[in-house]
Amino acid sequence: MDAVLVINADLGPLHKVSVQHAIRMLLRRVAEIHEAEPDRRIGVFPMPRVVRLVRYVVTRWRFSSGPAWSRSGVHLRDGHRCAYCDGRATTIDHVLPRSRGGRNTWKNTVAACYACNQRKGDRTPAEAGMPLRYDPAVPSWAALVRL
Repeated sequence: MDAVLVINADLGPLHKVSVQHAIRMLLRRVAEIHEAEPDRRIGVFPMPRVVRLVRYVVTRWRFSSGPAWSRSGVHLRDGHRCAYCDGRATTIDHVLPRSRGGRNTWKNTVAACYACNQRKGDRTPAEAGMPLRYDPAVPSWAALVRL
């Protein structure tokens, strides 16, 4: 177990943290254990799976436009699978290449394996004859937390 889910005081998911971070939150008394591993302890604390914040944190900003773009977020959204061949993805590919004005956005990037990324090169999927297996979309916060 290397990640602990942090939930808000209203039981809404916020994010994941390391076990060490979760223990520090418990020591500072900003969180309580909501769910723990049976029969496992770290000092005086049971091994946490889920910690709940003591006070509610306003997260209105999270639901306005979705999460910010990130390379790791694209890999999570795509399940670490190549958008062209369904192999293991190791790189990020721009649907509209950056040299043609493509930006780092959720709808313009997909996870890709190294071979497909090199084969597509500086072309669009249509020009390269490599159709996408799915259309890239902006994920919600809830979807990224589940992944």
